[in-house]
Amino acid sequence: MIAIKSIEMRDKFKAYCDKVVSGETVIVTRKDNQNVVVLSEKEYNAMLKAARNADYLAMIDKSLAELENGGFIPKDLEELRDHE
Repeated sequence: MIAIKSIEMRDKFKAYCDKVVSGETVIVTRKDNQNVVVLSEKEYNAMLKAARNADYLAMIDKSLAELENGGFIPKDLEELRDHE
């Protein structure tokens, strides 16, 4: 991880983009601690996927807990068709 000032990012933008694409994360420090993190699209997509997976797993855990606590009413296929 590299931390740089915003003026350095501006002056050496291409070089830092090359570092980011190569797997480095760059933190651009700004006034009032309003910093920016620069990461590759590949890393960004991986983070989004991990977050979606975590949300999905949490939903499954919640459903399993609800099932174990009797929160579901079992229906057969015919009963489901009657509700269409």
